[in-house]
Amino acid sequence: MVENIFQDFFSPVAQGSLWRDDGLGMPRLDVRETEKTFEIQADLPGVRKEDIKVSIDGPRVTIEGECQQANEQREGEHVVYSERSTRRYQRSFSLPSEVDDASAEARLEDGVLKLTLPKKTGGSARRLTIQ
Repeated sequence: MVENIFQDFFSPVAQGSLWRDDGLGMPRLDVRETEKTFEIQADLPGVRKEDIKVSIDGPRVTIEGECQQANEQREGEHVVYSERSTRRYQRSFSLPSEVDDASAEARLEDGVLKLTLPKKTGGSARRLTIQ
C-alpha cells in the first residue's frame, strides 16, 4: 500500500510531466545573474504574448500564461470531430535581491519568455541603531 502511494506521487515526475489534474503547468525556468541584472527564460510553448502576465513585487516574480487550442475537422457542413484544450501556466519565485520593475523588459521568442530584470540599486536596507 505504501509503495502505491509513492508510485502515484512520483509518477508525473518520472514520466517527465509537470501537469497536474487541474491543467496548471509550471514552466521550466533558467535564471542567470549578472552584476546588474537577472536574466530569466521561461518555456511557454503555444502561449501568445497577449496571454502572458508577469508581475514583480520586490524580489518576487510571478509568470502566468494560458494556451487555448482548438482542432476541428469538417466534412461538408457537419462537424465530424472537434476538440478544445486549455493549459494554464503559473510560476512564482523569489530572487536574491529586489528588482527595478520600472526598467524591466520582457519579450517572447519561439515560445520562450525572456525577462531582463535589473537589480534595484541603493537598496532600502539600513542599519538599525541599538538603543
